[in-house]
Amino acid sequence: MQLDEINELATAKLGFKVKISNGYKLCDFKPAYGLLFSELIKGFDFWGHGDLDMIFGDIREFMTEELLETYDLVSVRHDFLTGQFLLFRNNYKMNSMFQLSKDYQRVMESDQHHCFDETNFQWDGFREGKDYTEIPSDMESMTHLVKRLEAEKYIKPHFDFLIIEGVPGRLAWDRGKLFYKNKYEVLLYHMVLFKKVYAPIKPVKVIPLKFNISPTRIYHC
Repeated sequence: MQLDEINELATAKLGFKVKISNGYKLCDFKPAYGLLFSELIKGFDFWGHGDLDMIFGDIREFMTEELLETYDLVSVRHDFLTGQFLLFRNNYKMNSMFQLSKDYQRVMESDQHHCFDETNFQWDGFREGKDYTEIPSDMESMTHLVKRLEAEKYIKPHFDFLIIEGVPGRLAWDRGKLFYKNKYEVLLYHMVLFKKVYAPIKPVKVIPLKFNISPTRIYHC
């Protein structure tokens, strides 16, 4: 979709004027995708949002039937919501949950990126294990909101550290599974920093059965 199409759709679904002028601003709208694209997800138990700069392992090894039957929302970090991979149960309560943030309309009417889908740039406080009430923010981000709704027993979210970020190297992708140090299986590798330091590689037409990821490059075994 073009941005003009998304603006038209969001304005109609949300009931106020939306004017997204750049692709990165879409991050603030990720929590609203269940409402904006409700026609596309009919019949599915869950929907999710993610990023492009990722290498997936075996998703179903981690997103088990038991997990999905138990929780309304699944984050792949233990401390805050992960914009790069987040699952929502596909029902009205979860699809409209973002509207329980007192600031959602202000965020979505603004042309500025607020990191609404995660923490409003307050990652450090959540990493340090502080309670959401102790982390100041000029607006109620989705992490602040989910933590509040969990405390109120309105929703049942799941937080667990299942991913690799940074540039640790020693990653191996083997026939659909992703391993760190040849020991720990992980859900995905988020290349948010890797893409800034990697050595350019030639595109491949067929993904090999195995490849390794060093701190600076991806290479075939």
